[in-house]
Amino acid sequence: MQVTEVRVFPVDEDKLRAYVTITLDHCFVIRDLKIIRGTTGYFVSMPSKKRKDGTYKDIAHPINNETRTMIEEKIIGEYHRVVAEGGSQRALEHE
Repeated sequence: MQVTEVRVFPVDEDKLRAYVTITLDHCFVIRDLKIIRGTTGYFVSMPSKKRKDGTYKDIAHPINNETRTMIEEKIIGEYHRVVAEGGSQRALEHE
């Protein structure tokens, strides 16, 4: 599996730094990932749904650390490129 597209939509809302949409293998889209600035740096929050008890549960997420790391590195790398260029949104596509 490859992340073939990353779209970053920067925001300036305290800890929330951007919303992200990724495409896997040119055929599967995952929306509403979030880049969060935590106390130890940036991390990616997977799309989640609020439950009746007020807690959140991930809707889609990697099932192993290798996949999570690969996705996070691509997303955070693209976020830094977008911010450095002063852009509001940019897509990174891999052939």
